[in-house]
Formats: sequence, C-alpha cells, structure tokens
Amino acid sequence: MAPRSNWKGYLKLSLVSCPVQLFPATSTKERVAFHLLHRETGNRLRRKLIDPDTDEAVETDDQVKGFEVAKNEYVTVEEDEIASVAIESTHTIDIETFVPRAEIDAAYLDTPYYLAPNGKMGEEAFAVIREAMREKDVVGIGRVVLYRRERPILLEPRGKGLVATTLRYAYEVRDDSDYFEDIDDVEVPEEMLDLATHIIGRKLDHFDPKRFEDRYQNALLEIIRAKQQHRPVTTSAPVPKTGNVVSLMDALRKSIAAEGAANDAGKAAEKPAARQSKAKAPEAVSARAKAAPKPATSGKAPARSSAKAPAKSAGRLKKAS
Repeated sequence: MAPRSNWKGYLKLSLVSCPVQLFPATSTKERVAFHLLHRETGNRLRRKLIDPDTDEAVETDDQVKGFEVAKNEYVTVEEDEIASVAIESTHTIDIETFVPRAEIDAAYLDTPYYLAPNGKMGEEAFAVIREAMREKDVVGIGRVVLYRRERPILLEPRGKGLVATTLRYAYEVRDDSDYFEDIDDVEVPEEMLDLATHIIGRKLDHFDPKRFEDRYQNALLEIIRAKQQHRPVTTSAPVPKTGNVVSLMDALRKSIAAEGAANDAGKAAEKPAARQSKAKAPEAVSARAKAAPKPATSGKAPARSSAKAPAKSAGRLKKAS
C-alpha cells in the first residue's frame, strides 16, 4: 500500500513551482506501547481531568487553556483567540535562500520528512530544483505551515527526492556556553593524544544504523512473548558497574591491549576455518573426479585443462561457503 502524505502543496523557487507532497520520514508505530488497565477487571482505563478543589471531573465545555504568568496565576486564552493568530497556510514552500549544509547546526534540526512530486506534471520542475541544489552543493531554506504553526524548513537532495527537515527557532535552542564555559582549558599530553587517536583509528568505520539494536525494545517483546506462551519471564543480569579511572594513561594503554587481544582472537578463529576449507577442497576434487565420465579413447591424451577446471571451481565454492 502506498504511503499517505500528511501535507500537499507547491514547492516554489522564484517563478518555478511544482506540486509536491510531504511524507513523515520516521515512525514510532513499531515501538512497544502500553495501555493502563484495571488490574482486577482487565478493562482499559480512561483519564478524567479533576478539579483539585472540588474533586470533580471537569467536562470539555468547561475547560479553557491558560498560560502561567506567576505561581498559580494564569492568563486564560479562548480557542477562537488562538485560531485568530494562526498562520494561514498558502500550501507553498517558498525557498527563500540557499546555504552550505555544513553551516546548519545539528541542534536546530527538528523533524525530517520526505518531499516528492505530486503527479507526473511536476516532476520536471522538481528535478530542476533538486539538481540545481546538488550542482551548487547547497541546501534550501524556506517556510511551511504545519499544524497551524509556521516552521522554517531545510531542503536537501536525497536520491530522486528531497529531505525536508523542519528547523527549530533560535529561541528554542539553548546556548551551549551555559554548559561548556566552566570546563577548564586542559593541555592534553602528546602521548595520551597519540594513544587516543590510535584507538579511534582502530574503531573507524562507516555509519550503518542497522548495527544498532534496540535492546530495550527486544527485551520488552521477549517479556510479552513469554507471557503469551505462559513461559517463565527471564530477566537479564545487571550490568556490572565500572570503577573509577585511577590513571588515564593506564586506561588508554589497557584499551589498546584489549583491542589487540580482540583482533588476535578474531584472526585465530579465522585460521581453523581456512585450514578446514583447504582440507575439504581435495576431497571435493576427488569426489568429482570419481563421478566424472571417462573420456572416449581416440588415441589422443585427454586435455589437462578439463581435469583441472573442476578442481579450481570446487576449491572456490568451498571457500565461499
């Protein structure tokens, strides 16, 4: 089933525009979620909003939004007043400027979406805008109204489409100096830096999100399966606490030694497998030689290449397995 878009409109660059549709790039539907039930009846519970003074439930018509301006002091705002300041959506993403991607601080990135053409008629204009950004190695910055709020949005090429990421406003991002300014300026010893960069070099790899397993999710699912099948629920052993580092230099050296031991163990495990593969190859050759039909005697010696070819093929197959 084709995914459903949650916004449709136009992508505009100066006088060039095309119909587009926006799709959520992420989903939390697969996460384990629990409902609150009554322990005795098993019925799902419903929440009610209670006035703390009267201890009575407050119906929807009697509820109003309030903004706290002081301790237990609120300014109430009606729904029609909120609706009056809502930004009217033009259903258009108007690209206002282009910037290098590296200039976008990751702290400002909010929610990612996929942006695609809405119909065949807009594909050419969409491709022109996409490839122009790719050619100049920049990303576009525009605005979009989603859920009654206007948000800045970043547009960057991704394959045949665009990734559209809403951005946080400046007032939503905290100043990092509030957290980092008290950190002392430490002069890092050259030997420690060399050891640390050596460890990083050994662990250097390409990012693969499939390598990261949601162990909490899997553990919850295992508990649910066990209860469904009336099996005893097994809990994992607590992770042992690591002690305080007495010497940073010793810790770095031990880390390198541990990495080396792990690599040696991996290589040692590979060698028996390689020897076993080599040992099996001649057996496969002899078996094939016995099963192969004898060539007709025509007074000529059989070609040597026909006898050797199966042996090479069998050796490669065995190693591959």
